[in-house]
Amino acid sequence: MIVIDNYSEKILESNNYVALGSFDGLHKGHLSLINKAVEVAEKKNGKSMVFTFKNHPRCFMDRGFCSKLIMENEKKIEILEDEKVDILCFKDFDTEFMKLTPKEFIQLLIDKYNAKGIIVGFNYKFGYKNLGNVKLLEELKEIFNYELYVIDKCLYDGDVISSTRIRNLILEGDVSEAAEMLSRPYSLTGEVVHGRKIGRTMGFPTANLDINKNLILPKVGVYYTNVKVNNNIYKGITNIGNNPTVNGKKITIETYILDFDEDIYGEHIEVSFIKKIRDGKKFNGLQELKEELERNKEFARNEKLYI
Repeated sequence: MIVIDNYSEKILESNNYVALGSFDGLHKGHLSLINKAVEVAEKKNGKSMVFTFKNHPRCFMDRGFCSKLIMENEKKIEILEDEKVDILCFKDFDTEFMKLTPKEFIQLLIDKYNAKGIIVGFNYKFGYKNLGNVKLLEELKEIFNYELYVIDKCLYDGDVISSTRIRNLILEGDVSEAAEMLSRPYSLTGEVVHGRKIGRTMGFPTANLDINKNLILPKVGVYYTNVKVNNNIYKGITNIGNNPTVNGKKITIETYILDFDEDIYGEHIEVSFIKKIRDGKKFNGLQELKEELERNKEFARNEKLYI
Protein backbone atom coordinates (compact mmCIF):
# COMPACT_ATOMS: atom_id res chain seq x y z
CA MET A 1 0.00 0.00 0.00
CA ILE A 2 1.25 3.47 -0.93
CA VAL A 3 0.87 5.99 1.91
CA ILE A 4 0.74 9.65 0.88
CA ASP A 5 1.55 12.27 3.51
CA ASN A 6 -0.63 15.26 2.68
CA TYR A 7 -0.84 16.00 -1.04
CA SER A 8 1.33 13.99 -3.37
CA GLU A 9 3.85 16.02 -5.34
CA LYS A 10 3.20 13.71 -8.26
CA ILE A 11 -0.21 13.55 -9.86
CA LEU A 12 -1.44 9.98 -9.72
CA GLU A 13 -1.88 8.46 -13.16
CA SER A 14 -3.83 5.32 -12.29
CA ASN A 15 -7.62 5.32 -12.40
CA ASN A 16 -8.48 5.65 -8.73
CA TYR A 17 -11.65 4.81 -6.83
CA VAL A 18 -11.65 6.91 -3.69
CA ALA A 19 -13.33 6.19 -0.35
CA LEU A 20 -13.94 9.38 1.63
CA GLY A 21 -14.38 9.84 5.38
CA SER A 22 -12.74 10.50 8.75
CA PHE A 23 -12.83 6.76 9.56
CA ASP A 24 -12.13 6.97 13.30
CA GLY A 25 -12.14 3.37 14.50
CA LEU A 26 -12.52 1.80 11.06
CA HIS A 27 -15.71 0.10 12.25
CA LYS A 28 -17.92 -2.25 10.22
CA GLY A 29 -19.70 0.64 8.50
CA HIS A 30 -16.39 2.17 7.44
CA LEU A 31 -15.09 -1.19 6.24
CA SER A 32 -18.16 -1.83 4.08
CA LEU A 33 -17.42 1.46 2.32
CA ILE A 34 -13.70 0.75 1.95
CA ASN A 35 -14.31 -2.80 0.75
CA LYS A 36 -16.60 -1.38 -1.93
CA ALA A 37 -13.76 0.84 -3.15
CA VAL A 38 -11.45 -2.21 -3.33
CA GLU A 39 -14.11 -4.25 -5.13
CA VAL A 40 -14.90 -1.56 -7.72
CA ALA A 41 -11.22 -0.81 -8.36
CA GLU A 42 -10.53 -4.48 -9.06
CA LYS A 43 -13.45 -4.70 -11.48
CA LYS A 44 -12.38 -1.53 -13.30
CA ASN A 45 -8.67 -2.42 -13.36
CA GLY A 46 -7.95 0.68 -11.28
CA LYS A 47 -6.59 1.38 -7.81
CA SER A 48 -8.49 1.63 -4.55
CA MET A 49 -7.76 4.72 -2.49
CA VAL A 50 -8.73 6.01 0.94
CA PHE A 51 -8.62 9.78 1.45
CA THR A 52 -8.82 10.71 5.12
CA PHE A 53 -7.28 13.01 7.70
CA LYS A 54 -4.27 12.86 10.00
CA ASN A 55 -6.28 14.75 12.59
CA HIS A 56 -10.01 14.34 13.09
CA PRO A 57 -11.84 17.45 11.78
CA ARG A 58 -13.60 17.77 15.14
CA CYS A 59 -10.20 18.00 16.85
CA PHE A 60 -9.40 21.02 14.71
CA MET A 61 -12.67 22.68 15.67
CA ASP A 62 -12.83 21.49 19.28
CA ARG A 63 -9.56 20.71 21.06
CA GLY A 64 -11.48 18.96 23.86
CA PHE A 65 -12.61 16.30 21.39
CA CYS A 66 -9.03 15.15 20.80
CA SER A 67 -9.04 13.02 23.94
CA LYS A 68 -11.84 10.87 22.50
CA LEU A 69 -10.22 9.25 19.47
CA ILE A 70 -10.66 5.52 18.95
CA MET A 71 -7.63 4.84 16.81
CA GLU A 72 -4.14 6.10 15.96
CA ASN A 73 -3.06 6.53 12.35
CA GLU A 74 -0.50 3.72 12.64
CA LYS A 75 -3.30 1.28 13.45
CA LYS A 76 -5.35 2.59 10.51
CA ILE A 77 -2.44 1.86 8.18
CA GLU A 78 -2.17 -1.68 9.53
CA ILE A 79 -5.88 -2.40 9.05
CA LEU A 80 -6.13 -0.79 5.60
CA GLU A 81 -3.17 -2.84 4.42
CA ASP A 82 -5.01 -5.96 5.58
CA GLU A 83 -8.07 -4.79 3.61
CA LYS A 84 -5.93 -4.65 0.43
CA VAL A 85 -6.27 -0.89 -0.11
CA ASP A 86 -3.81 0.30 -2.78
CA ILE A 87 -3.35 3.96 -1.80
CA LEU A 88 -3.89 5.82 1.46
CA CYS A 89 -3.75 9.61 1.63
CA PHE A 90 -3.49 11.29 5.02
CA LYS A 91 -4.28 15.01 4.84
CA ASP A 92 -3.94 17.59 7.61
CA PHE A 93 -7.34 19.11 8.30
CA ASP A 94 -6.37 22.77 8.59
CA THR A 95 -7.74 26.24 7.89
CA GLU A 96 -6.81 26.07 4.22
CA PHE A 97 -8.52 22.74 3.69
CA MET A 98 -11.53 23.75 5.78
CA LYS A 99 -12.20 26.66 3.43
CA LEU A 100 -12.40 24.52 0.30
CA THR A 101 -15.86 24.61 -1.22
CA PRO A 102 -17.46 21.23 -1.99
CA LYS A 103 -16.85 21.76 -5.70
CA GLU A 104 -13.18 22.71 -5.11
CA PHE A 105 -12.66 19.54 -3.07
CA ILE A 106 -14.05 17.33 -5.81
CA GLN A 107 -11.96 19.23 -8.37
CA LEU A 108 -8.89 18.42 -6.25
CA LEU A 109 -9.74 14.70 -6.22
CA ILE A 110 -10.12 14.72 -9.99
CA ASP A 111 -7.04 16.80 -10.80
CA LYS A 112 -4.62 15.48 -8.18
CA TYR A 113 -5.71 11.89 -7.76
CA ASN A 114 -7.41 11.08 -11.06
CA ALA A 115 -10.54 9.96 -9.23
CA LYS A 116 -12.76 7.93 -11.54
CA GLY A 117 -15.06 6.84 -8.75
CA ILE A 118 -16.07 8.22 -5.37
CA ILE A 119 -17.38 6.03 -2.55
CA VAL A 120 -19.12 7.60 0.46
CA GLY A 121 -21.53 6.77 3.26
CA PHE A 122 -25.21 7.66 3.12
CA ASN A 123 -24.76 10.66 5.46
CA TYR A 124 -21.44 11.99 4.12
CA LYS A 125 -20.88 15.76 4.42
CA PHE A 126 -17.92 17.67 3.00
CA GLY A 127 -16.57 21.06 1.99
CA TYR A 128 -16.81 24.45 3.65
CA LYS A 129 -19.34 24.39 6.53
CA ASN A 130 -20.32 20.87 5.46
CA LEU A 131 -22.35 22.28 2.59
CA GLY A 132 -21.61 19.24 0.42
CA ASN A 133 -23.68 16.07 0.70
CA VAL A 134 -24.71 13.01 -1.32
CA LYS A 135 -27.25 15.02 -3.30
CA LEU A 136 -24.54 17.44 -4.42
CA LEU A 137 -22.21 14.56 -5.30
CA GLU A 138 -24.95 13.23 -7.57
CA GLU A 139 -25.13 16.61 -9.30
CA LEU A 140 -21.36 17.08 -9.60
CA LYS A 141 -20.75 13.69 -11.18
CA GLU A 142 -22.31 15.00 -14.40
CA ILE A 143 -19.77 17.84 -14.42
CA PHE A 144 -16.67 15.87 -13.40
CA ASN A 145 -17.57 12.54 -14.99
CA TYR A 146 -16.97 10.22 -12.04
CA GLU A 147 -18.91 7.22 -10.81
CA LEU A 148 -20.62 7.57 -7.43
CA TYR A 149 -21.25 4.74 -4.97
CA VAL A 150 -23.26 5.50 -1.84
CA ILE A 151 -23.09 2.91 0.94
CA ASP A 152 -26.24 2.45 3.00
CA LYS A 153 -26.28 2.54 6.80
CA CYS A 154 -24.74 -0.42 8.60
CA LEU A 155 -26.82 -1.60 11.56
CA TYR A 156 -26.07 -3.42 14.78
CA ASP A 157 -28.87 -4.40 17.13
CA GLY A 158 -31.27 -2.22 15.15
CA ASP A 159 -29.28 1.04 15.30
CA VAL A 160 -26.71 2.62 12.99
CA ILE A 161 -23.09 1.76 13.74
CA SER A 162 -21.18 4.98 14.36
CA SER A 163 -17.93 6.10 15.93
CA THR A 164 -19.91 8.10 18.50
CA ARG A 165 -21.86 5.01 19.56
CA ILE A 166 -18.63 3.02 19.89
CA ARG A 167 -16.95 5.79 21.91
CA ASN A 168 -19.83 5.81 24.37
CA LEU A 169 -19.63 2.04 24.82
CA ILE A 170 -15.89 2.19 25.51
CA LEU A 171 -16.43 4.99 28.03
CA GLU A 172 -19.04 2.81 29.75
CA GLY A 173 -16.61 -0.14 29.86
CA ASP A 174 -18.71 -2.25 27.48
CA VAL A 175 -15.71 -3.25 25.39
CA SER A 176 -17.24 -6.53 24.20
CA GLU A 177 -20.21 -4.69 22.64
CA ALA A 178 -17.86 -2.14 21.07
CA ALA A 179 -15.85 -5.00 19.54
CA GLU A 180 -18.99 -6.27 17.79
CA MET A 181 -19.26 -3.00 15.89
CA LEU A 182 -15.54 -2.52 15.35
CA SER A 183 -15.13 -6.09 14.04
CA ARG A 184 -12.15 -6.39 16.39
CA PRO A 185 -11.41 -5.70 20.08
CA TYR A 186 -10.66 -2.11 21.04
CA SER A 187 -6.93 -1.81 21.64
CA LEU A 188 -4.30 0.55 23.01
CA THR A 189 -0.67 0.53 21.91
CA GLY A 190 2.13 2.18 23.82
CA GLU A 191 5.55 1.96 25.40
CA VAL A 192 6.07 -0.06 28.57
CA VAL A 193 7.38 2.34 31.22
CA HIS A 194 8.42 2.03 34.84
CA GLY A 195 5.67 2.28 37.43
CA ARG A 196 5.57 1.99 41.21
CA LYS A 197 6.24 -1.79 41.01
CA ILE A 198 3.74 -2.58 43.79
CA GLY A 199 2.26 -5.46 41.77
CA ARG A 200 5.64 -7.15 41.66
CA THR A 201 5.74 -7.36 45.46
CA MET A 202 2.52 -9.43 45.33
CA GLY A 203 3.66 -11.74 42.54
CA PHE A 204 1.78 -9.77 39.89
CA PRO A 205 4.33 -7.70 37.95
CA THR A 206 2.58 -5.39 35.49
CA ALA A 207 3.45 -3.67 32.24
CA ASN A 208 2.66 0.02 32.72
CA LEU A 209 1.56 1.48 29.37
CA ASP A 210 2.36 5.01 28.20
CA ILE A 211 -0.17 5.80 25.44
CA ASN A 212 -1.20 8.61 23.14
CA LYS A 213 -3.20 10.95 25.40
CA ASN A 214 -5.69 11.61 22.59
CA LEU A 215 -7.04 8.06 22.74
CA ILE A 216 -10.22 7.23 24.61
CA LEU A 217 -9.86 5.07 27.73
CA PRO A 218 -12.31 2.39 28.83
CA LYS A 219 -14.12 3.04 32.10
CA VAL A 220 -12.11 2.54 35.29
CA GLY A 221 -12.03 -1.17 36.08
CA VAL A 222 -10.34 -4.49 35.43
CA TYR A 223 -10.51 -6.16 32.01
CA TYR A 224 -9.62 -9.45 30.44
CA THR A 225 -7.23 -8.53 27.63
CA ASN A 226 -5.09 -10.09 24.94
CA VAL A 227 -1.59 -8.68 24.80
CA LYS A 228 0.64 -8.58 21.73
CA VAL A 229 4.34 -8.63 22.59
CA ASN A 230 6.89 -9.11 19.82
CA ASN A 231 4.20 -10.64 17.58
CA ASN A 232 3.22 -13.18 20.25
CA ILE A 233 -0.22 -13.10 21.90
CA TYR A 234 -0.77 -13.65 25.63
CA LYS A 235 -3.69 -13.51 28.01
CA GLY A 236 -3.72 -10.53 30.32
CA ILE A 237 -5.49 -8.72 33.15
CA THR A 238 -5.54 -4.97 32.63
CA ASN A 239 -6.40 -2.44 35.32
CA ILE A 240 -7.43 1.07 34.39
CA GLY A 241 -7.58 3.29 37.45
CA ASN A 242 -5.64 5.16 40.07
CA ASN A 243 -4.96 2.19 42.39
CA PRO A 244 -6.90 3.54 45.40
CA THR A 245 -5.77 0.64 47.64
CA VAL A 246 -2.22 2.01 47.53
CA ASN A 247 -3.21 5.70 47.40
CA GLY A 248 -2.52 6.20 43.71
CA LYS A 249 -3.02 9.70 42.38
CA LYS A 250 -3.28 9.35 38.59
CA ILE A 251 -5.00 7.06 36.11
CA THR A 252 -2.70 4.31 34.87
CA ILE A 253 -3.01 1.38 32.45
CA GLU A 254 -1.33 -1.66 33.96
CA THR A 255 -1.37 -5.18 32.56
CA TYR A 256 -0.41 -8.43 34.22
CA ILE A 257 0.56 -10.83 31.40
CA LEU A 258 -0.10 -14.49 32.16
CA ASP A 259 2.74 -16.99 31.65
CA PHE A 260 5.19 -14.24 30.79
CA ASP A 261 8.43 -13.23 32.48
CA GLU A 262 10.53 -11.00 30.25
CA ASP A 263 11.98 -7.51 30.61
CA ILE A 264 10.01 -5.40 28.12
CA TYR A 265 10.66 -1.90 29.46
CA GLY A 266 10.98 0.49 26.53
CA GLU A 267 9.20 -1.87 24.14
CA HIS A 268 5.83 -1.22 22.51
CA ILE A 269 2.98 -3.62 23.16
CA GLU A 270 -0.68 -3.71 22.11
CA VAL A 271 -3.39 -4.41 24.67
CA SER A 272 -6.77 -5.52 23.25
CA PHE A 273 -9.76 -5.26 25.58
CA ILE A 274 -11.94 -8.38 25.36
CA LYS A 275 -14.37 -8.09 28.27
CA LYS A 276 -14.77 -6.31 31.57
CA ILE A 277 -14.13 -8.41 34.68
CA ARG A 278 -15.16 -5.93 37.36
CA ASP A 279 -15.40 -2.27 38.33
CA GLY A 280 -12.60 -0.48 40.11
CA LYS A 281 -12.56 -0.95 43.88
CA LYS A 282 -10.58 0.05 46.95
CA PHE A 283 -9.51 -3.01 48.96
CA ASN A 284 -8.69 -3.30 52.66
CA GLY A 285 -4.97 -3.78 52.17
CA LEU A 286 -2.62 -5.63 49.82
CA GLN A 287 -3.59 -9.13 50.97
CA GLU A 288 -7.23 -8.60 50.01
CA LEU A 289 -6.11 -7.09 46.70
CA LYS A 290 -3.84 -10.07 46.02
CA GLU A 291 -6.71 -12.51 46.64
CA GLU A 292 -8.85 -10.60 44.14
CA LEU A 293 -6.02 -10.62 41.61
CA GLU A 294 -5.78 -14.39 41.96
CA ARG A 295 -9.51 -14.63 41.12
CA ASN A 296 -9.05 -12.31 38.14
CA LYS A 297 -6.10 -14.40 36.96
CA GLU A 298 -8.21 -17.57 37.12
CA PHE A 299 -10.94 -15.82 35.15
CA ALA A 300 -8.44 -14.88 32.44
CA ARG A 301 -6.92 -18.36 32.34
CA ASN A 302 -10.34 -19.85 31.61
CA GLU A 303 -10.94 -17.46 28.70
CA LYS A 304 -9.75 -18.07 25.16
CA LEU A 305 -7.44 -15.95 23.04
CA TYR A 306 -9.44 -13.77 20.66
CA ILE A 307 -6.76 -12.18 18.47
